[in-house]
Amino acid sequence: MKQHIELNGKTILVTGSPGFIGANLVLRLLREMTGGTVISLDNMNDYYDPALKEYRLDLIEAAAQRSPVKHIFVKGSIADSALIDRVYAAYNPAIVVNLAAQAGVRYSIDHPDVYIESNLIGFYNILEACRHNPVEHLVYASSSSVYGGNKKVPFSTDDKVDNPVSLYAATKKSDELLAHSYSKLYNIPSTGLRFFTVYGPAGRPDMFYFSATKTLSEGGTIKIFNYGNCKRDFTYVDDIVEGIVRVMQGAPEKATGPDGLPLPPYAIYNIGGGTPENLLDYISTLQEELVRAGVLPKEYDFESHRQLVGMQPGDVPVTYADSSGLEQDYGFTPSIGIREGLRKFAEWYREYYK
Repeated sequence: MKQHIELNGKTILVTGSPGFIGANLVLRLLREMTGGTVISLDNMNDYYDPALKEYRLDLIEAAAQRSPVKHIFVKGSIADSALIDRVYAAYNPAIVVNLAAQAGVRYSIDHPDVYIESNLIGFYNILEACRHNPVEHLVYASSSSVYGGNKKVPFSTDDKVDNPVSLYAATKKSDELLAHSYSKLYNIPSTGLRFFTVYGPAGRPDMFYFSATKTLSEGGTIKIFNYGNCKRDFTYVDDIVEGIVRVMQGAPEKATGPDGLPLPPYAIYNIGGGTPENLLDYISTLQEELVRAGVLPKEYDFESHRQLVGMQPGDVPVTYADSSGLEQDYGFTPSIGIREGLRKFAEWYREYYK
């Protein structure tokens, strides 16, 4: 059973805003809540162009001007325990959505220290703060990468996830284990969300659809890994945000086991597009939408700008979510297809860069 949580009037902490998913979540809360406070926390690092984070923060600040909800931006890192303690002490958030993390599978091969600092120490700081300042619900980002070399598709939250193929994946799996232990020991309602390949306007420039658009618009050639024989559960950012907002409002219920000790109020869900798309189909759709939006010229020659190459270390050929748990418990299934999603991205790209 889920404990219903009313968001209106509450203080909500969103870490990792103005990151891609965090910014879209905060914008949605500012648009729909009728009162309360939303705190954004981010260190605004330069893993990718900070101008994009500034752009998203500007959108949030503009939305806050029109919203009955108070918005506070705190610049800092979740790895700074003193800062996290001060934020919890000052604002006493009822709901915490931890989206701050060092992202990216390939980056983790060359920069392991950043992942330990943000994804492990940072998340531990969040858990400790929730322990000492009890919250109604902790929602946190996990990742489809925890499924590692899993051969069985679609990926189910019942599957074993003991074989990560990247340090990034190992840190996300560790977060789930840490959250479980804190849920059990301190009765903290927590829900982990395994996101599947999120895309959309003002997304992360290191994501394939975004970097490919930049390369193509500059007349370059894109590399398509595993000779295009990859399938991905691409999930449009609005579907991810819808899933998060629904989950925020339904925390795992606290209950006592036969031994008189708390059963951990803990849950894990997949949020994925629900239909795995072949990488070549996805790229073709992207190129068509870039032509339609005027980012690429009408007579663009797709074939001469593609190079098929082998697999990269840390990558997996197929990711595909079984999101039935989300549907059963929250009545939600992602529904935005790649044509609609990539069209919105292409139109945004034209406006932002052209």
